Amino acid sequence: MRYETKITARYAETDQMGIIHHSVYAVWYEAARTEFIKISGITYSQLEAKGIMLPLTELGCKYLLPVHYEDEVTIETRITRISFAKVTFGYRVLLNGNVMNEGFTSHGFVDSKTFKPLNIKKVFPEFYEKLKSIRED
Repeated sequence: MRYETKITARYAETDQMGIIHHSVYAVWYEAARTEFIKISGITYSQLEAKGIMLPLTELGCKYLLPVHYEDEVTIETRITRISFAKVTFGYRVLLNGNVMNEGFTSHGFVDSKTFKPLNIKKVFPEFYEKLKSIRED
């Protein structure tokens, strides 16, 4: 399953060349991932209240075409891999049907007090099953 998030590029996100700065894409991925998690029936803050955190373990980003100030982009988010200890999200930033950027983030499931890895299937099986069911092959 893919989820779409709309974002309008802000002036503060541009660089001297008038295009969106490379560092902004990680922020856009986070915004899209936060919205995507909501479709599982729980928010990030509710996960944290249950003592579960998802720290970033890896980030990849490929810049294909520039995005400019006031462009309205669509970020497609999907789960590409999930295990008991880790989840990977894939992203595509689209503008008028053109792929402008592609990337991914990987996150571990950890205990919020100890930061030790969790087996999410044991700790919160409903969440694990929901994420697994919306994973895209």
